[in-house]
Amino acid sequence: MNINLLPRVRLASLPTPVEEMPRLSKHLGRKLWIKRDDLTGLALGGNKTRKLEFLCADALRLGAGMLITTGAPQSNHCRQTAAAAAKLGLGCALVLAGDPQPADSGNLLLDSLVGAELVWTGEKSRDQALQETYDRMQSAGKNPYRIPYGGSNPLGAAAYALAVRELREQEIRPDWIVFATSSGGTQAGLVLGAQWFGLNTRIQGISVDRQAAPLRAIISGLIAETVRALGEGETPREEAIRIDDRFLGAGYGKPGDLEREAIHLFARREGILLDPVYTARAAGGMLEMIRRGEIAASESVLFWHTGGTPAIWAYAREIL
Repeated sequence: MNINLLPRVRLASLPTPVEEMPRLSKHLGRKLWIKRDDLTGLALGGNKTRKLEFLCADALRLGAGMLITTGAPQSNHCRQTAAAAAKLGLGCALVLAGDPQPADSGNLLLDSLVGAELVWTGEKSRDQALQETYDRMQSAGKNPYRIPYGGSNPLGAAAYALAVRELREQEIRPDWIVFATSSGGTQAGLVLGAQWFGLNTRIQGISVDRQAAPLRAIISGLIAETVRALGEGETPREEAIRIDDRFLGAGYGKPGDLEREAIHLFARREGILLDPVYTARAAGGMLEMIRRGEIAASESVLFWHTGGTPAIWAYAREIL
């Protein structure tokens, strides 16, 4: 299927702007832009809204009555999925890792406001709890549609391939694109889009939770699956999948000095808010690459802001 013919339901405010960061550029001695996918608009925005345009269209095509997905308690993906369901008049169940937490801050507050049912895994694996929830909703006649973790499947990847075309149309030609990578769908799409739409740049993922080798295998498989599903385009070479796993720190969802510095620097130099889990880790990695000379003074960088702002309120003690 031609990528332009994929069913799509409009949920995002697109195109998202590309902005120069003059004060941060002067501070770091590099030309810096930022792609504002934190401004996609759905329940305070984020990169998953692009993916949900295609995933929700598929759900509607199949006559689904509700959406089911999974993630961490402060999952940005879950928050945007719940908001998309509300906008489209669908039910929503979110399978969240661990034991119940107070729904009074960050993404959990927004999940509740848009009417999602929160299902906690407890000691069960996420996959087991997700399957049990799906089976329960199916038995209740709600015709659920299951969205994978992070929205990372060929439809989600296709959304980010098209995001590269959007960037090309904004006439920005950076030497580097730097962003947070985790479930793999965003990076798979960016790598595919760079090849399909002729963007000659380094697509540099900063891992927030996985070692590079297993994450590269996930992304490589997803790229191949997307090419097969769409039946078009060449598969990028393996070396196009660039992942830096040096900045994992204490682990997923545990911000440290690297993230705190990035949050404060972006906020105080540009008035731009980063989230403590994804974009702050990626931005912190970018800062280190610049300081170490891995990104040369003559090279320009576009930081792709994937959103996540609501999580700031759940991590106030860690980032102040």
